[in-house]
Amino acid sequence: MALSALSPTFSTNPSASSTSLSKTRRITQKNPKFSVFTTPKFTPISALSDPYVLQIAETLEDSLPSTSSTPLQKLRISSSDTLLSTPWPSRKDEPFRFTDTSFIKNSRIEPIQPPSLSSLDVSVDTLLPTLSIVDGYIMDSLSQLNEFPSGVYVGSLLRVDSEAILKRVSEYEFSSKGDLFWLLNGVGTPDVVLVYVPEGCKVETPLLLRYISVEGSDKESKALPFSNPRVLVLVEKGGEISIVEEYVGGDTDKCYWTNSVMEVVVGEGAKVSHSYIQNQSFNAAHIKWTWVQQESTSKYEHIEVSTGGKLSRHNIHIQQVGPDTVTELSTFHMCISDQTQDLHSKLVLDHPRGVSQQIHKCIVAHSSGQAVFDGNVQVNRYAQQTDAGQLTRSLLLEPRATVNVKPNLQIIADDVKCSHGAAISDLEEDQLFYFRARGVDAETARKALIFSFAAEVVDRFPNASIRKKVETHIRELLDPSRPSR
Repeated sequence: MALSALSPTFSTNPSASSTSLSKTRRITQKNPKFSVFTTPKFTPISALSDPYVLQIAETLEDSLPSTSSTPLQKLRISSSDTLLSTPWPSRKDEPFRFTDTSFIKNSRIEPIQPPSLSSLDVSVDTLLPTLSIVDGYIMDSLSQLNEFPSGVYVGSLLRVDSEAILKRVSEYEFSSKGDLFWLLNGVGTPDVVLVYVPEGCKVETPLLLRYISVEGSDKESKALPFSNPRVLVLVEKGGEISIVEEYVGGDTDKCYWTNSVMEVVVGEGAKVSHSYIQNQSFNAAHIKWTWVQQESTSKYEHIEVSTGGKLSRHNIHIQQVGPDTVTELSTFHMCISDQTQDLHSKLVLDHPRGVSQQIHKCIVAHSSGQAVFDGNVQVNRYAQQTDAGQLTRSLLLEPRATVNVKPNLQIIADDVKCSHGAAISDLEEDQLFYFRARGVDAETARKALIFSFAAEVVDRFPNASIRKKVETHIRELLDPSRPSR
């Protein structure tokens, strides 16, 4: 696969963006900050090139086989067109002002090869239809997909045999919607998990996408195994589906980097319920993009609990592209060690009578822990009669625990009902006193209040078994001595 050295913005002809990565590397070795080269019959092309990004891109290119899949080729090309002109983010960049990515940059990035079945010790412990993705690769032998309604497809994009579905996917625009990590995923993903729901079809049973991180390194080695799972969800007009994403890692001390992307298209009058659970190693990097497009009268629900990762960042971008659209976001993050839990969300409303409600909660229970919330709700000129609410609440349970919150409500329309708020505190003494006055000791009272703080989000998971599993996990994190049930 050939990576472009520049964004199409700098090119006088689209075909000039097919310069090979190896040629780009030779030129940038002479001047790593700025590369200038000529393409036959075209004017000189210039591009900024970050040597570290260039190195990762070259490593990804060498690790992947070529593909004959047209949609996957489009994805890789659209990502590579801007990747090499995108620098590695620093604390000087506003979106990463409070998020330090040096943990990744100071490591040796190693793309993970397809896992061997003989080396895997993974079992499927759920009754839900499950698709297993191990270190970024779809593993059919570890999946149990029950029969879905006619027309529904769940599986590898490379193995789609329906001409109608392939045509629909080919019409989808794999454009560069996100930041550097989005682009790295587009260049480095070995396949795309496709979830397709045809018009009017309602999938009754939730679909579990289980991401399992097996490959990992010791902290002292400085190696960081790197995977790029990607999912495309297409739900046509009037369709419905509930999707659960669960990220788990076997060894809590292993180092690895999961760089994930999910794109969701919710058709007219369709509904998608999206549950997202992140419980990876406390020495791992977990960076995720969720991009959602909602058409008129559609509904998208997002419920998230993130407790793992040394560095965990979720970028969620939602675009309402039709009227009478409903969006609900509920997120809970928790730091119990020297972790960074970061949520960057953006919701764009462009049409009348849109509804959006967002609640974000986090607990920082370690003196070196940090939580970040940057939430942007943008109500544009034609989004009249919009009802938008945003609330972020944080608990800091240890001295020097840190949270940085930036709720942001931008309103251009003049006929709206919008509100936002933020609160940061420790547990209130009067709350503890209420329990103590009824004979409950201080430690038990404190644990009960902390868990009830999280329960407002956890109780919103639509599936009872997933909800119970998350509840048990949070209780164990808050009280490691408590036996599992």
